Amino acid sequence: MRKRLYSIIEPGQPGDKASIAYDILMLVAITASIIPLMFVEETQAFRTIEQITVSFFIIDYVLRWITADYRLGKKGWSFVLYPFTGWAIIDLLSILPGLHFLGKGFKIFRITRLLRILRLFKFIRYSESIKVLGRVIRKEKRVLLTVLGIAVFYVFLTALIMFNAEPHVNPVTGAVAFADFFDALYWATVTLTTVGYGDMIPVTDIGRLVSMLSSLFGVAIIALPSGVITASYLEELKANKAAKEEGATRFPDVTR
Repeated sequence: MRKRLYSIIEPGQPGDKASIAYDILMLVAITASIIPLMFVEETQAFRTIEQITVSFFIIDYVLRWITADYRLGKKGWSFVLYPFTGWAIIDLLSILPGLHFLGKGFKIFRITRLLRILRLFKFIRYSESIKVLGRVIRKEKRVLLTVLGIAVFYVFLTALIMFNAEPHVNPVTGAVAFADFFDALYWATVTLTTVGYGDMIPVTDIGRLVSMLSSLFGVAIIALPSGVITASYLEELKANKAAKEEGATRFPDVTR
């Protein structure tokens, strides 16, 4: 009985209508639970949606807990370890906002609304494309971490130069700019990513030179990981397709 439950709640079991129906039901519940976050008002209809969807999430959480031994393969210890796994924590945090015992204190800080956003992560469980992307990131993590390290170093360097080279008050407009080092970090980040909102602009020659170099360097920083991820993603898709055609399960679910 529990083994059958496990096969149903596992995402995308080929040819298993009950498993597919369960996946669709959960996707609908996740989507419906996010809709109230798009509105400021909390109506009775939204409260009803919250009660229904949270009920589904609780049932899903319990079913996954009582079948944890099939997922973790550690016999009796599986039931002890499961609540501390990544997915179980996300599931629990998705449920908590719908429980009334949290009290009004949490709502003052809007924690309940923020926790509901975590429900979007539950989509990952049912999305093969996101799982493939996760495998790509894990595969290329050394390259990506290297690029990230270079970007962070360059952002800090340009922010340090800008903070010391630029006046803290714009002499032309009189507006406060680069009032503290965080402002300089913010400017360096948006400039490196070639966004450049224009809310802070350098007025000195050194600042403008740094800005030009940062914009050019940002193009290379963004292009490098994009190319690595795209190439590796296409390789994963081809390998995954070949494995499915051979009827082999080459890629385990790395999100568990």
